[in-house]
Amino acid sequence: MKRFPVIGALCVTAAFGLAACSDNSSSPAEEASQASADLCTDLNALKADNAKLKALNPAVATKDQVQSAVDAVQKDWENVKSNMQKLKQSEQDAVKSAAEGLKKGYQDLPGDTTGKDALTQLQPQIQSLDQAAAAASTRLKC
Repeated sequence: MKRFPVIGALCVTAAFGLAACSDNSSSPAEEASQASADLCTDLNALKADNAKLKALNPAVATKDQVQSAVDAVQKDWENVKSNMQKLKQSEQDAVKSAAEGLKKGYQDLPGDTTGKDALTQLQPQIQSLDQAAAAASTRLKC
């Protein structure tokens, strides 16, 4: 009789442990949003460091000060380039994932599904694809 509470407690602990180990990976759309935010941050840093370089007074600036400012701008540029590549890939992944999600959603519909029911059930996938394509189009200025 005393084993029942112990077994129950172990089962609950195991369930919580498994829930804690669940997959917390982000979706392609979330990765695209994060890459976009990172790119904006890096562009702002690039503009700020370039403004600092531009603001140096030629009459009193040392070569070391100029070198330091140029190095900061170059570091910012490397970050911008890196995040541009991540943004491009994450946007491609987001559109691909959304399009494949729509295809899978359609394929999973029962054979006797009406058009009305199909459209209702596919609304999340349709919306996801619309958002991913719009984000990619906006960045590409399509």
